[in-house]
Amino acid sequence: MSGASQEGITAKKAEDFDEWYTQVILKSEIADYSPVSGCVVYRPSGYAIWENIQRETDALFKKAGISNTYFPLFIPERLLKKEAEHVEGFAPEVAWVTEAGSSKLEERLAIRPTSESLMYEVVSRWIRSWRDLPMRLNQWNNVVRWEFKNPTFILRSREFLWNEGHSLFATREEAEAERDQILGIYRKVTEEYLALPGYVGKKTRGETFAGAEGTYSIEHLLPDGKAIQGPDWHADGQNFSRAFGIVFVDKEGEKQFAYQNTWAISTREIGVMLAVHSDDRGAVVPPRLAAIQVVLVPIVNDESKQAVLASARKLMGALSSFRSHFDDRDHLTPGRKFNEWELKGVPLRIEFGPRDMREGQAVLVRRDTGGKRTVKVAALAAEVSKELDAIQSNLLARATEALRRNTHDARTLDELKDVMAKEGGIVRIRWCGDAGCEGKARGAAGGKILNVPLDQEPGRGVCVVCGKDAPTVALYGKSY
Repeated sequence: MSGASQEGITAKKAEDFDEWYTQVILKSEIADYSPVSGCVVYRPSGYAIWENIQRETDALFKKAGISNTYFPLFIPERLLKKEAEHVEGFAPEVAWVTEAGSSKLEERLAIRPTSESLMYEVVSRWIRSWRDLPMRLNQWNNVVRWEFKNPTFILRSREFLWNEGHSLFATREEAEAERDQILGIYRKVTEEYLALPGYVGKKTRGETFAGAEGTYSIEHLLPDGKAIQGPDWHADGQNFSRAFGIVFVDKEGEKQFAYQNTWAISTREIGVMLAVHSDDRGAVVPPRLAAIQVVLVPIVNDESKQAVLASARKLMGALSSFRSHFDDRDHLTPGRKFNEWELKGVPLRIEFGPRDMREGQAVLVRRDTGGKRTVKVAALAAEVSKELDAIQSNLLARATEALRRNTHDARTLDELKDVMAKEGGIVRIRWCGDAGCEGKARGAAGGKILNVPLDQEPGRGVCVVCGKDAPTVALYGKSY
């Protein structure tokens, strides 16, 4: 495009990741800054990505028997105080409403950092008998967490969008059985739609969600060598049901506290997706999530303009099953249009000019590889479908290979320090499970234990810190 130095990406992904990442988001018109620090404005193409994530995830939730609901944004302070561990974990993050107009409120209202306190006060009225269980609820909403000083565009924002799942069961066994189902849903969405691989595992005690007995996460790796937590699932046990009096009568007529779980996927995944797949030409968006999957760009001259445009419009009929766009703007050159759609991350471009019209063909250009091929117009829909599937598969394969290539091993603390200093990425270590050894590893190598993978390779070794027997492999790295 003319003036590409102003309108295109000027930073290099490999040289200045932070500047490159910000330019990709802004110049692709996926999101913009808000007047409030740490908050994000999602432009139409960016919000469409979230809508597609939401739609696919929600369909899987409903198939699993989970129902949507909605609870208010404001939480009375007295409810937050009911669950001391939960309040302690979130106290620095809470934003408060103290006035309405010119009047001070009698009680402070928290702007929802998460909804446990408010939801469980209400849900406790809905459950009386074991017949009322299981109860599996979800809400799609926004939350506000204000504690950090340096927000990162989309990856770490003060307000974000997410799903907030809450489930209640009669027994611990039923509650724990939900883990693999929910993590399976999140893994399907992250891999098959976002084309993002990740390591599924259990968080350490120190990294467990406030108020939970155990936290499980999917950990992604960004191109700058830092890990970032993706979707998660929390086993809350009876902590919240005891605090909020969620009691039911079991089959034997005895009163019991419910067992609960919570789980979420957020707009953070959009930032991870863009960081992993995009390149120095702009955004790269997986076809299954892109607001526009296919753009048709006619190439015309004065003599052929009307005929080519008429034929191109007919081609749009063959693209009706895709999210397609016809770019017939006449004030831009084809080259400028090509660069613009590359910058915005549209997965597939179709070029159609006078020669293509005469020979009954069209040219397909992939955003991920830049590869071109000519196809017959009669087979356009089928070929576009194949190409989009190939792009989707290629993005996951590339990201999976990058994750594999940047996952290392260390047997001792000195090796861990060396790998973190020279390579970064994620490091597999043996860990005895002691919190003291976890803290020493954190202090010595500048990272932390991200999670303990559920898929443990057989074998034993010794802890990288203390040298004692360590049957467990943990993942270590720097993290957002």
